[in-house]
Amino acid sequence: MTSRINNEHDEIDHKTCRSICDAVGERLKQSMRPDNSPSSHLQLLIDELRRRDSEDGRRLSN
Repeated sequence: MTSRINNEHDEIDHKTCRSICDAVGERLKQSMRPDNSPSSHLQLLIDELRRRDSEDGRRLSN
């Protein structure tokens, strides 16, 4: 199977992006045990994603 690199940045619409993020989040929830809290690095990344998602939501609503 040959992979092709596309240098153009194809954008996806917000609804598709949200669906992908929700699916990834659901998979993470299922794979993480409730008794284990995320590592500090993972928690920082989660917080950053929440911050960016919040900023995107505010930007789209204006």
